[in-house]
Formats: sequence, structure tokens, C-alpha cells
Amino acid sequence: MDKNTHKLAIIVGSVRDGRFGPVVGSWVAEQAAEHGGFEVEVVDLAEIDIPLALPAASPKYAGDDYPRPAGMAALTSALEDADAFVVVTPEYNHSYPASLKAAIDWHFTQWTAKPVAFVSYGGAAGGRHAVLHLENVLTELHAVTIRDGLAFPNYFTAWQDGRPLDTAAAGYAKTLLDQLAWWAGALRSAREAAPYPA
Repeated sequence: MDKNTHKLAIIVGSVRDGRFGPVVGSWVAEQAAEHGGFEVEVVDLAEIDIPLALPAASPKYAGDDYPRPAGMAALTSALEDADAFVVVTPEYNHSYPASLKAAIDWHFTQWTAKPVAFVSYGGAAGGRHAVLHLENVLTELHAVTIRDGLAFPNYFTAWQDGRPLDTAAAGYAKTLLDQLAWWAGALRSAREAAPYPA
């Protein structure tokens, strides 16, 4: 992988029966592959053991000794290796799923000084309330959130055959990915130059 290619983890946040997240995640992965600036991995939280109950110790202080379940190893590895993230989230009661919060809370340094973009879907708001909450949480973990996200209001009528009906969506995705690639390169160079002062 050359210096202009970044490891991108696309996180599908919903684990609910009948969820739409994998459809959105697949489309985002397709856009990222076409972009050319990323080595793409889709991380589906429904395929990972993520307990809601955390140990008494915080990953902030326990570091590499944090006692994560064995079933979470693939998630931890994907987060550790990634240069950048796209979080795909629905909106449940004006926020994001518990599965996504648990996945975030089981980790700490894996998010540090890395860029995160958001693709959301929902009813009239398109998942924007969920993204506002996620921005607060991930900023606390020293991640860098990307301004230009993608939101799909009323997704149940706005998609067909695995693709958004809005033909402008691919252009918005390119803007998101361009910004994400820029931040991924800048932050990777910064992390290589000096440890982040967390």
C-alpha cells in the first residue's frame, strides 16, 4: 500500500433484525473502491460479539491490557489498523444504536487522531440527530470528525435495488471521501512524526 492509499474501515452500526445498514454499507464501500484512495474493509457489528457490560477498568487507562472478549478481536484489529473510518448509522429515537455505542466504548486509542466520516439514514431527519451525538462522543476520544457527511432521509422510499435514487448522492460521497482521504494522510503523517499528546 503506497502513502496515498489509506486503510478505511466502514462500520455498519445497526444489528437490528431487518436492518437497512448493510445495503448502505455496501454502497459506501463501492464508492470508496471507485474513489481509489482507500483499501476498504467493511466491519458489520452484527457479526461481532459486543457485550453491553464493560469491565471496571477503562481502555483509556488499561491500554493493551484491556480485557476484551475473544469475539471482539476482529473489530479491535480493524479499528487499530484503520487510517480512517466511515460510520454507517440509522437513527433510533433521535440517537444511534446501542451496538455502536458499545463498540466505541470498548476501545480508546484505536480512534485517536484518526478521521471519522458519517453516513446516516432514517426518517425525515435522515439520521442527522444520531450523527450529532456521534460527533460529540468521538471528539471525546480524540478522533477528528469530517464536516461533510451523507444523510438519507426517508430511506425506505429513497433507495431502489441497493442504490439511492438521488443521482447526486455519488457526488456527495466523493466530496466526503476526498476530505476523508486528505485528513487520513495528514493525520497519519502527524502520528508517524510524533506521538499524539492524549
